[in-house]
Amino acid sequence: MNCSNNSELMDLTFKSIIDALPCYIMIQDQDFNILFVNQKLKNDFGDDITGLHCYSVLKGSHHQCAVCPVGKTFKDKKVHIIEETIHLSDGSIIEMIAYSAPLFDAVGNVKACIKLLVGVGAIKDSHRELVTLGQSIALLSHDIKNILEGLQGGAYVVEEGIKDKDMELSNRGWDIVKKNITEITGITQNILYSAKERKPKMKAVSPMDVARQTGQLFAEKASSMGIQLLLQLNPKVPLVKLDSTGISRMLGNLIWNSLQACFKDTDKSKHMVYVRVDYYDNCHFMYEVEDNASGMDKITRKNLFKEFFSSKGDSGTGLGLMVVERIIRNHHGRIEVLTKPGKGSLFRIIFRLDNKKLDLK
Repeated sequence: MNCSNNSELMDLTFKSIIDALPCYIMIQDQDFNILFVNQKLKNDFGDDITGLHCYSVLKGSHHQCAVCPVGKTFKDKKVHIIEETIHLSDGSIIEMIAYSAPLFDAVGNVKACIKLLVGVGAIKDSHRELVTLGQSIALLSHDIKNILEGLQGGAYVVEEGIKDKDMELSNRGWDIVKKNITEITGITQNILYSAKERKPKMKAVSPMDVARQTGQLFAEKASSMGIQLLLQLNPKVPLVKLDSTGISRMLGNLIWNSLQACFKDTDKSKHMVYVRVDYYDNCHFMYEVEDNASGMDKITRKNLFKEFFSSKGDSGTGLGLMVVERIIRNHHGRIEVLTKPGKGSLFRIIFRLDNKKLDLK
């Protein structure tokens, strides 16, 4: 094989390796014009990006980035590594590690700069999930211990009732067992939802049925707390593709929060929690959970959906509303929170209807 063929083979091998790498590779000049890109970058951003500014392609911006590794490399001739976000053409944003290195000419000047971008979003998500799981277990260990002791106490009362053939005593013990089973089930589900992203299992369901079934789970609890739980459900809202388990968990967390807020509020003699399903507009329907408790202050409202934030002191885990926010996000919905100190709070969750447009007349 002659030298010419060897050179062609090397060029083909080099290009194949560059195009096969699972990362973005580009070469830029000192004005941030793109001189070369690999195939993966072309696949995601188009074949005609050579000659454009990197920040217009990767960020959709008309201005140079405030922190730019390529700019630093041209100035000091060194390698630089930073974290940055990239805006894909479909509107999604991904987290990347950007690595820039100088390309020198024959006399040692930086002629161009090569930039590699590697996605780290999945790794960071996994890290966050593990951290959240660890924090959740540490935070909730005391609560779980109390619940297990409650289960043991309830089981003991049931056994004593059976031994003495005292059904009334056995029923009291069984009520204690049921209460603690409900508590530990709720905590476990919130840990699972908060610690790991799960793809919703979507199927056509009635939003009204989900709300009614979830509300019924709390009817006895609300009654024992002296709170009226009122369901106002519009049966005309049609079937919609939802993850019914997730939506039930979302509503359950909101209802339980409202019940606790009402129970804590001693300024009113009568408390009510409303659970609603209705149309929001021609293209959307909504769930609402409203209470007439004491409402929220500005700090609580601002931090409402942050991990492990709770306004309940030792009795709160901070997971419930974080789970609510995650379920809504997984369903591409949105939440509105209306609150007024001394008056109460309303949580409105808005989802799109599957049939897009309806005549509500």
